[in-house]
Amino acid sequence: MENLGQHQNIVVRRYKKGRHDEHGGAWKVAMADFALAMMALFLVLWVINSSNEQQREAISGYFQDPKAFEEGNKVPSRYVIDLGGSPSTADNIAESETLDPEKILQAEEIESLAEAIEKRRMEDMKAQIEAQINASPTLSPFKNQLLLDITTEGLRLQIVDQTKRPMFDTGSAKLKYYSEDILWELAPLLGTMEHRLSISGHTDSSKMGGARDENDANWGLSSMRADSARRALMEAGVPKSQIAQVIGMGDTAPLKPDDPYAAVNRRISITLLNKRSAEAVDDRAGKGDVEFINDGEAPPEDARKPVINQAGSLLEQLRKQREESNNSYDNPPNKSEVFW
Repeated sequence: MENLGQHQNIVVRRYKKGRHDEHGGAWKVAMADFALAMMALFLVLWVINSSNEQQREAISGYFQDPKAFEEGNKVPSRYVIDLGGSPSTADNIAESETLDPEKILQAEEIESLAEAIEKRRMEDMKAQIEAQINASPTLSPFKNQLLLDITTEGLRLQIVDQTKRPMFDTGSAKLKYYSEDILWELAPLLGTMEHRLSISGHTDSSKMGGARDENDANWGLSSMRADSARRALMEAGVPKSQIAQVIGMGDTAPLKPDDPYAAVNRRISITLLNKRSAEAVDDRAGKGDVEFINDGEAPPEDARKPVINQAGSLLEQLRKQREESNNSYDNPPNKSEVFW
């Protein structure tokens, strides 16, 4: 064999084409999820198309509060906060066939919200009047005679008497000059407010006109004083349409019940009525439809037989008292009887 000498090794490299790696089953899971989502979508579309509004509300309520359903029926929610699936959070509730509980609740919420807004407006008006009292040179000296509070009727402003500084002379309905100044100063502010005014006069429990209750002149005196306040407000610019009522309370509503003769019981009260109180005043005034008793029927001929001449009747006794020479109608009371 021929000696070829030192030789070089020849290395033959063979490259084997590799095949794709196995992907496993991940794509199958994604495909299944997609198919399930599509099936759920078409199922929801089918339910929406084939159900009515009531059924859709029930389905929506179930998903909001599943605990509100037991065996396919609605029951009160077990949660403190009702998520919307249950009809109510109370037990043993009977459903009315004529009233919608949701609408009733909505009406109550609206009314409550309106009352809260009106109360807030009353508080703002109170602060506005207090600011004017403090800033006015005319009103600030009388701050201890001006009382402001919010009642069930509205915002009440009371001008009270003091022992050495009364609003009126004793037994008189004519305003003192400083009392008139107070009303004139308040009138422009009250006139800009849309609330109607209720003006009432009050006296203490001192009897005027005699010891008998029916002869007590405090009723008429308190009415005339309230009307004097009304006249002063209107002269200063308050429109007539804003005056809701002018009433005399006599001594029936003392500011200090434990001391019925106290000076502060003699006062004028001006109330800016809230909506409910203003409507109550309108109802008392007879606004709206009024039905008369026996409307259209003629009264019988003997419907009003005179009874004044019947012996022993109350009218006969009153007639005799009226004709007496010393009756209280024609003779003024003694000076000793006239006191506050």
